[in-house]
Amino acid sequence: MQQIKIIFFDIDGTLIGMQSKHISPRTVEALHRLRANGIRLCIATGRAPVTLPDFGGAEFDAYLTFNGSLCYAGADTIYSRPINGADLQRLIQNAASLGRPVAAATRDLIAANGTDTDLADYFAIANEKQPVYQLMLGCRAKDYPSILQGVSGAKIAAWWDRAVDVIPADGGKGVGIQKVLAYYGLDKSQALAFGDGNNDLEMLEAVGTGVAMANASPELKALADAVCPSVAEDGIWQYCAAHGLI
Repeated sequence: MQQIKIIFFDIDGTLIGMQSKHISPRTVEALHRLRANGIRLCIATGRAPVTLPDFGGAEFDAYLTFNGSLCYAGADTIYSRPINGADLQRLIQNAASLGRPVAAATRDLIAANGTDTDLADYFAIANEKQPVYQLMLGCRAKDYPSILQGVSGAKIAAWWDRAVDVIPADGGKGVGIQKVLAYYGLDKSQALAFGDGNNDLEMLEAVGTGVAMANASPELKALADAVCPSVAEDGIWQYCAAHGLI
């Protein structure tokens, strides 16, 4: 696997255990050794930039946040695709019709509603000042059509069966990875990715080698080129060591 030049990592359930809530020393060691070997490291997450955790001193070259709707490397914005204003307001209305509160995220702020009216009024103002990259709300799969009713420029990125992230239709981890690869002048065949949730499906399709954690969803494991041990078993370290990357 000497052709690998860049690796993309999901965070929750991949770099960080869902139960432990921290990155293990062995995973940190793997990240340091990968970077020392000249491999670029990139985060690919549904999280907002303001909610990125500490990675034990490990550094990353680029960040795909909001499921790929905002990608950046240092001070360079590689890709920025917020939800358009009309879709934003309709999504809020649709969520309200389901009796669901909504949280919305800009690059620097996450805000949730106190009441539906308050939320609608807030975002009428916020959308003029800062672009909204992602909406988050609790729901079930049966609610997806109602959430997206009348919406033309947004889609659902689901990583949990009780909640969703709503992102621009032309966002997603797959699109973000394509933009980052172009930014670095790299080919898909030179990229590897680790993930665990269904919002990682596009990510694994966008790289030459897609690896699912043992704790990943059945759908992701079925799509993946390989399955490594779980995050609790330092699966990233084990995979990288077994394939000569560290």
